[in-house]
Amino acid sequence: MRKFSVIAAALSVAAIALPAAATAQTSQSINQRQANLSARIDQGVRSGALNRNEAYRLRTQFRALTRLEANYRRSRPGLTLAERRDLDQRLDVLSRRIQVQKRDRQYR
Repeated sequence: MRKFSVIAAALSVAAIALPAAATAQTSQSINQRQANLSARIDQGVRSGALNRNEAYRLRTQFRALTRLEANYRRSRPGLTLAERRDLDQRLDVLSRRIQVQKRDRQYR
């Protein structure tokens, strides 16, 4: 019985640790995410999926996030966990907005 409980405990620890490790490996840095979002906006303009007004609004939101990150980094060396989470959440929202605007079929 003791052997079974040790095996069960080891399996549960492995089940918890593996997804966390996979998430850590696939996460992008803030700078990589910003570069990706900027490239997506540029690509949307080139392909015609984003009209001029949509691109302007998205770039304005992107610049605001860049300024917010700079303010966070200026306040102390590096980002705190809360600041990182806040930026990640805001970048997720901007990413969804880019996706929606690119697919809304509004052309020039």
